[in-house]
Amino acid sequence: MEKESKKRKTQVTLTYLHGLGNILESEAEPGALPRGRNNPKVCPLGLYAEQLSGSSFTTPVVKNLRSWLYRIKPSPCHGPYKSLPQTKFAKFLSEFSVPNPQQLRWKPLPLPPQGNKVNFIEGIVSFAGAGSPDVKTGLAIHLYAANASMENLAFYNSDGDLLIGTIDLISVSLT
Repeated sequence: MEKESKKRKTQVTLTYLHGLGNILESEAEPGALPRGRNNPKVCPLGLYAEQLSGSSFTTPVVKNLRSWLYRIKPSPCHGPYKSLPQTKFAKFLSEFSVPNPQQLRWKPLPLPPQGNKVNFIEGIVSFAGAGSPDVKTGLAIHLYAANASMENLAFYNSDGDLLIGTIDLISVSLT
């Protein structure tokens, strides 16, 4: 006598992540992600849009690695960090300086007073830095406020990584 095998029919519903070219998206709450744009003026469900980049600013756009995060609270809303007791592991750090993990922002420098001419070089103020030019590694953070031309002066930078933002430069021919 042959035994009849019973075939079980199971129906599986497959769902796929939205996205194209291995750029995928997922959401914990349906309708949480904005459709058709990354950073709308108002995000669904009252969320905040933040972009986390994993690429340097010199990477071509097509090779940029980034993630858009939609958070309940913006990341700067954390409270102040508190130091733990000093251990032998990081004891040598206190000999140099104590690192500050707090989020730091600098207000713009005030414009020089009327009648007091301050050019770009005279208006640069150094705020922070790490490393040293002697070992050819590190960085420095500067702000500037200027209200006068560089008349008969020139500024030269051979670093190649100097970024100057929000400045209108007018180049003139010296011939």
